[in-house]
Amino acid sequence: MSGPAYDDRDGWIWMDGEYIPWREAKVHILTHAMHYGSSVFEGERAYGGKIFESRRHSERLAESARLLGFKLPYDIDAIEAVKLEVMKRNDLSDAYIRPLAWRGSEMMGVSAQGSTIHLAIAAWSWGAYYGDAKMKGARLDIAEWKRPSPETIPCRAKASGLYMICTLSKHAAEAKGYSDALMMDWRGYVAEATGANIFFVKEGKVHTPLPDCFLNGITRQSVIAMMRERQIEVVERHIEPAELEGFEQCWLTGTAAEVTPVAEIGPYRFEVGQMAKDMVSAYDAMVRAA
Repeated sequence: MSGPAYDDRDGWIWMDGEYIPWREAKVHILTHAMHYGSSVFEGERAYGGKIFESRRHSERLAESARLLGFKLPYDIDAIEAVKLEVMKRNDLSDAYIRPLAWRGSEMMGVSAQGSTIHLAIAAWSWGAYYGDAKMKGARLDIAEWKRPSPETIPCRAKASGLYMICTLSKHAAEAKGYSDALMMDWRGYVAEATGANIFFVKEGKVHTPLPDCFLNGITRQSVIAMMRERQIEVVERHIEPAELEGFEQCWLTGTAAEVTPVAEIGPYRFEVGQMAKDMVSAYDAMVRAA
């Protein structure tokens, strides 16, 4: 995840219908999204020139925008074409793709009904999100911040503002030497990591939190479908923190995380066992065959 700053790179970014040199892709400081968090985004990965579940990501971007009260200025087919062209212009085959839509600078204040909706798409090379954790297992802290009630946020939207507590939680974890943090929800149930969904194994069954107040990740859905095709029993339910002591294996899923085993969550330890290893290799095969 290291490398040159993200505003100082060679390449091209598509922005509002134009391909712009990377360093020139800028917005005004009084953009509504900067002040009020009125933006939505996607994180996608391409393998061998093909974006995994590309259309589902584009459709979710449009739905996230709808949940924030605006409509994307381009349709799904146009977005799909642009993503591939951005990769081509940046000479990328395996890549991370970041579409972003936001309210512009015409209005300043909580209300911004008349603001222009902008859309940009960038792509870059991005390696393993958790470094060598696929072999050793990631180490997670337990976050102080909790996922809020769905009555307080549009929890089905991949909205930028909802990640503020994720950044706070991940920074606090990294300061303690961990790579991420596990978040509970407002009721005290196990929810997710700061940017990835979580799975546990006990006695051959897989248990994962019910996504009733956080994003039901596309990678999460894909991995569940893959496990069920393999006749692995997957139980989606509310999980109490005290149950962590009895789980044998654990892994994270997400576009950036892919499938990453977890070795430690606070005082709890997990084996990087065969099922976790199988999920890593099976997911890798699935995305490259798509």
